[in-house]
Amino acid sequence: MLQEESDLSLIIAQIVQKLKGSNLYSQLERQAWGSWEKRILKSLNSMCTELSIPLARKRPAGEQKELLNKWNEMGTDEPDLSLFRPVYAPKDFLEVLINLRNPNYENGDSLSFRTHLGLIQVPLKVKDIPELKECFVELGLNIGQLGIDDSTQVPPELFENEHVRIGQKVLAEQDSAAAQQYIRQGSPTALRAELWALILNISSQPEDVLYYEQLKTNVIQHDLLVDSLIYKDVKLTASNDDYYFVFEDYLYQVLLCFSRDTSVLSHFAFNSASPPKSYIRGKLGLEEYAVFYPPNGVIPFHGFSMYVAPLCFLYHEPSKLYQIFREMYVRFFFRLHSISSHPSGIVSLCLLFETLLQTYLPQLFYHLREIGAQPLRISFKWMVRAFSGYLATDQLLLLWDRILGYNSLEILAVLAAAVFAFRAVNLMEVTSLAAAEAVLADLSTLKVMPLLQIFLFATVT
Repeated sequence: MLQEESDLSLIIAQIVQKLKGSNLYSQLERQAWGSWEKRILKSLNSMCTELSIPLARKRPAGEQKELLNKWNEMGTDEPDLSLFRPVYAPKDFLEVLINLRNPNYENGDSLSFRTHLGLIQVPLKVKDIPELKECFVELGLNIGQLGIDDSTQVPPELFENEHVRIGQKVLAEQDSAAAQQYIRQGSPTALRAELWALILNISSQPEDVLYYEQLKTNVIQHDLLVDSLIYKDVKLTASNDDYYFVFEDYLYQVLLCFSRDTSVLSHFAFNSASPPKSYIRGKLGLEEYAVFYPPNGVIPFHGFSMYVAPLCFLYHEPSKLYQIFREMYVRFFFRLHSISSHPSGIVSLCLLFETLLQTYLPQLFYHLREIGAQPLRISFKWMVRAFSGYLATDQLLLLWDRILGYNSLEILAVLAAAVFAFRAVNLMEVTSLAAAEAVLADLSTLKVMPLLQIFLFATVT
């Protein structure tokens, strides 16, 4: 009997996989992303027209020399960016996700999903707490963790010393899979930079440094409209952050080079999106004159620079910092601002967050919904930025350890739900969205690992 059930499960799983690869399944994603892309490009083009600025231009020799001279101190530059605006902010993207619909579902499929009262109306499969416990088994209450003071019978300093010793052994053996397993219990501060590089398969070879220098040359030679968007974003976010303002120069260097990196285009192969295109002047609509714009296919949104900022604590050599960021982006971060049905995609994360709250904190969920404070409207910005800029940096790095360790972004949705659980008593007393936002405005004192452990392993299921 068990064997039959197992075979049946396997057959169902295979059918679902086939469906996922079919046009029917991807049609929804591509249509939604297509209309969103058009909206972004329209915004970009209208900015060009309004400001009479081309999308790209070659810099005159004098300007090239000036930029080269101040490459390491671009933060001192104060260009007038008042007329530039971010092409979009996370809240604009949330509206797109809220309006996603599956035509099959409208016709009566997925009846069980009809009880979902959140904002996301696409019936994707997400994990419940028992499945999450199984997935994040190393976060269990009886397992030693960095970032928790008194989690096990072992005194924290003894666990830490032993954990450091094992970490040094993992690094000595240069075993990427072992490093990934090891980091699930957190990385010692002194070993983190090397462990992440090992997991991401980044080793600074001379050709990598040369590649970075070529990107830098491209920045020096050509001025892109997105450069001003990058400047504006850094000024609006990281420059005003107590932790990250000191890294302003690094952020410009990395993000300007990133916008020129055509190797980033490869991530569109795993994505329903297609890179945005522009046309050579006077050739609008003629495909043979179409070029990807920007060259890496990624138009930065408000807060994009916060994907780079925490990495500046770990890497101080620009080409190494650049490689780490690019790899983090193409493995993880791109999923946070593109539409897909992937379990680590932002649609699934939103649905996982809402399902966890509705299932395990129903009173809180219904209360916030009744007063017009849908929880996702508050937590969305945390998840889109992988909590960067919201948590204290030491806590953020412990969280990102687990993203790398589990090769999954699902932990972002779990943490978002855990934050609501932690502040549930205060949230039950609020009567408006503004009041709920005020209760959750400051996450900088939160300790990530205890929150996750308590939510996953001490929640009644």
